Amino acid sequence: MQNLLSEGLTLMVFGMGFVFVFLTLLVFTTRGMSALVTKYAPDAAPAAAPKPAAKPAVAPAGNNDELIAVMTAAVHKFRS
Repeated sequence: MQNLLSEGLTLMVFGMGFVFVFLTLLVFTTRGMSALVTKYAPDAAPAAAPKPAAKPAVAPAGNNDELIAVMTAAVHKFRS
């Protein structure tokens, strides 16, 4: 029983050690690749300033007939 337990613990230590070494290597490789890309890749062109959003046309509060008609037509078109 003692031999089986020690073999299990040895296998666990080797397995966890292998995973730790692999993940550490993966982190350093990823950081190195990121440094190479930022060093040699051309910078992105500066983005144009976004245009201010236009205010949507809102019908007067008391006159919603046109809005209701448009919404009814959209629902009817969606369902058909």
